[in-house]
Amino acid sequence: MEELYIGARNRKTTKTNMFHFEVEILNTVLDIQLTEYRDQISGTNTHLLEYMGALSPCDSFAQFDKSKLLKLCKLYKYDFDDSDMIDLEGQLEIFYHSCTKDERFTSLKGISDLSHLMVSTGKHRSYPLVYKLLKLALILPIAIASVERCFSKMKLLKTDLRKKIGDDFLNGTLLCNVETETLAKVENEKVMERFQKMSAQRGQI
Repeated sequence: MEELYIGARNRKTTKTNMFHFEVEILNTVLDIQLTEYRDQISGTNTHLLEYMGALSPCDSFAQFDKSKLLKLCKLYKYDFDDSDMIDLEGQLEIFYHSCTKDERFTSLKGISDLSHLMVSTGKHRSYPLVYKLLKLALILPIAIASVERCFSKMKLLKTDLRKKIGDDFLNGTLLCNVETETLAKVENEKVMERFQKMSAQRGQI
């Protein structure tokens, strides 16, 4: 790898093979991947992931940050009102000190393990707002992925030729394209029976 790199038309260069592969190829590929990563994950999503990390029980809640968790709650305006925010701040403080002193919570691997242990130990009743926040954090990645998939499919479905497509038809088309695995399990006979029972059908199958 220390030999001089031979470029196009068998011309020797002043760069070594190691320099060519590490700097000119590897770094270029990494830059492309980082650019795609930044395009896929917006600043808002990055903050959400950062806030979720503050709930991680790994290393005895080493990442715990009450201020970040309160910022996460502000994103759920319909789930936490002003009084809930005040109560949650106190619950988070007590919850953190309680769990760091409990040996059962010192070897957890993630927030899913934390939710299971909270239920089995009854802490979900002692700290209901913390548990509510934990449940929201658990479904957040699924919700983000579902929304991203819907928007990606919608770009393919709602083209210039279909720009006058109705909302009902668009929703049905999106459902068929996004939930393909689920729909594959639906039997054709049941679909036909459902169609026959509809009062607005235009014909018989």
